[in-house]
Amino acid sequence: MTSIVGLVFAVLVISMWRGKGKKLPPGPLGLPVIGHMHLFAGATHLHHTLHSLSTKYGALMQIRLGSVLSVVVSSPEMAKELLKTHDSKFSSRPQMSAIKYMAYNYSDFTFAPYGPYWKFMRKICVLELLGGRQLDQFKPIKKEEMILLLQTVYKRPVVDVASELTSLANNVISRMAMSTRCSGTDAQATECRKIVQEVIELTGKFNLGDYIFFCKNLDLQGYERQMKDVHRRFDNIMNEILEQHEQQAADNNDNDDDNGNGRPKDLIDILLSISKDKQAEVKLTRDNIKATVLDLFTAGTDTSSIATEWTLCEVIRNPEILNKAREEIKEVVGSGRLVEESDIPKMVYLQSIVKESLRLHPPGPLALRESTEECNIDGYFIPAKTRVFINIWALGRDPKHWENPLEFRPERFSESSIDVRGQHFQILPFGGGRRGCPGISLALSFIHIVLANMIHCFDWKLVNEEGGTITMANMNMEEGVGFTAPRAVPLKCMATSRFPQLSEWISC
Repeated sequence: MTSIVGLVFAVLVISMWRGKGKKLPPGPLGLPVIGHMHLFAGATHLHHTLHSLSTKYGALMQIRLGSVLSVVVSSPEMAKELLKTHDSKFSSRPQMSAIKYMAYNYSDFTFAPYGPYWKFMRKICVLELLGGRQLDQFKPIKKEEMILLLQTVYKRPVVDVASELTSLANNVISRMAMSTRCSGTDAQATECRKIVQEVIELTGKFNLGDYIFFCKNLDLQGYERQMKDVHRRFDNIMNEILEQHEQQAADNNDNDDDNGNGRPKDLIDILLSISKDKQAEVKLTRDNIKATVLDLFTAGTDTSSIATEWTLCEVIRNPEILNKAREEIKEVVGSGRLVEESDIPKMVYLQSIVKESLRLHPPGPLALRESTEECNIDGYFIPAKTRVFINIWALGRDPKHWENPLEFRPERFSESSIDVRGQHFQILPFGGGRRGCPGISLALSFIHIVLANMIHCFDWKLVNEEGGTITMANMNMEEGVGFTAPRAVPLKCMATSRFPQLSEWISC
């Protein structure tokens, strides 16, 4: 009993000391040890709960998750303060067990501490891995995988759209990263799919050890055991893949244009080449490469497929928007071929549809940051090592910035300069500031080309779990549970070809 009282006292002392003599942001009344965790017990959507609290306590709100002091940002004005005015002080990420165990002790790019390694990897991602030249080389991969998706939709009486979009995203990323499909039938492909899904699930779970300091080494929920198992399995697969790439590079004498077998260099080839560069600013290790590949899978598959599914849902349930999009597509490509990536810049209304969907349904509703030094925001003191939740979902629904914010109306973007690339703080689906997503161009190209061809090629009827058709008015638009924001009920449809010659367009 004495030890428990001592722990409670220690937490209270630490809490008071961190903000002593300073004006912290307002927030609800917390409890000893657990802070405000009781307010989130049973909450299925953290971003909804945080938004509800912010309407009472303000757009810059303080909460304590166990012993972790946190700040919640819920308005574009406050987001701009953190991600632009004070960006250098909020350019780190919180350290959590899931990342420690599965991303090789923060050897990845997404959660690596802000510093020389992160800056080096940011440059590599922007210039070498996800830059325009490299994405151009990967266009044939995206086209091939998209045609395979269209073949599946064409042949099946009922399509599990959510599942097929996830497979598509997995295959595109897998072929870009390591020149192999992730949806094959071999054991390695099956295991790779399972691992990616498990990583996404585990990183979204609430681990007590990350928030209650005396639970740190107890693993009360068994999550750390699961994390170590996933890490071990992923490491085994990556070791095999790295050895294969190193052998192919050796056999091909490290050719600049391809890496043997007539294929262009994939992202692992590029990273291995950089790791051998003695003049590089930072020496890349095998763990760095493995962790970066894991980042590409977890950040590039789930979010892209979720965003595409939500957008297609909104288009299907709004016939006027669907017809207007089809008219635009017809003007650009006619009725005799598939939509190509080069057509997308001419489709202004389609781009507006995607922006509006990302506003209402950001696939990552919360962005995480951590302060590296103390600062003042809007007259409030923010200590160093404060965890920050930027409520992206709330920014896109702020009635001060969006007229009728709950209405799906792409026309609001038709004559607007507002973009989704992190410069306009009322819509930040890919984050902003230094830690904004470097894969924006890849994600947007994926969403636009898939959506355009799904609209162009097929008529859609909604199907329920039993296989019966349902009306658009009865479509379930609720969010599912998760750190990302998937649909609660995955989209299933009957698709009918709109063109007699479609089978010729998608034949291989």
